[in-house]
Amino acid sequence: MSPERVLTAIDGRELSLSNLDKVLYPDTGFTKSQVLDYYARIADVMVPHLIHRPTTFRRYPNGVEGMSFYEKHAPEHQPDWIKTIEVPSKRGEHEPIVYTAVSDRPSLLWAANLAAIEFHVPLWHVAKGKSKPAPPDYMVLDLDPGPGTTIAECCRVAQWVGERLDRGSLFAKTSGSKGLQLYTRVRRTTWDQLGERAHELAQAIERDHPDEVVSMMKKTLRDGKVLIDWSQNNSSKTTVAAYSLRARPEPTVSTPVSWQEVDRCAKNGNPDTLRFEAKDVLKRVEKFGDLMGSLVATKSVRK
Repeated sequence: MSPERVLTAIDGRELSLSNLDKVLYPDTGFTKSQVLDYYARIADVMVPHLIHRPTTFRRYPNGVEGMSFYEKHAPEHQPDWIKTIEVPSKRGEHEPIVYTAVSDRPSLLWAANLAAIEFHVPLWHVAKGKSKPAPPDYMVLDLDPGPGTTIAECCRVAQWVGERLDRGSLFAKTSGSKGLQLYTRVRRTTWDQLGERAHELAQAIERDHPDEVVSMMKKTLRDGKVLIDWSQNNSSKTTVAAYSLRARPEPTVSTPVSWQEVDRCAKNGNPDTLRFEAKDVLKRVEKFGDLMGSLVATKSVRK
């Protein structure tokens, strides 16, 4: 075996890990070994957000400053103990896509060893007796700050969303990049109905706060405003998974946050209060557990 490869056992599965000293985040010196360590330690709370969902990897073989690519198709060399999910193409025009299904810590680390820094999943899950893609589990509003705004302004918009929806069933997480994402559980709805509902909600908040909010993607409309991106509510779209690392200069993480934290950031206007790196998130989980845990800990998202 190459000296750059290390055999290790993870939860009863043997993995061959490679290039552990390779720096994937040049600005901070954060290595592939540290990426793997983070995913190994966060797996208990992250995997429930991935399980039974076709997972798209965003891979950075030469680090976050190098070329990246999205990988939907399960690699041919994927171990046979890692589960897959076959998803038909829309209208059957193309061959089905066979996705990797990240179901446990070993499969998460196997993917991370491919320099899959980011993990993206749809708003639906595979369940016995359901077609694929299945009906939606969640509605998501992706709050994206335009030029001249930050996540602090996104928090103000989140408060307005919370005035229209039940805060107790509305979960917030940072994107790990610039914005904030809000999730709420849905039941017995179609994708068309979900998209219409999300669009109407975004438009209603835009009407109430036209100087702060925009619901159209057009870039010329976004200066000084927060985009409420409702278009993610589509069976073919994905959002970054909770606890996924992001390919930023530092190893920031898409991090669940409390409403208390959202309110505090909206009040103090300091975006750094909702910026979390891998080391911070591990400490948060040890202290608070998974702040989005009750979103996924239901029969509606179990196989």
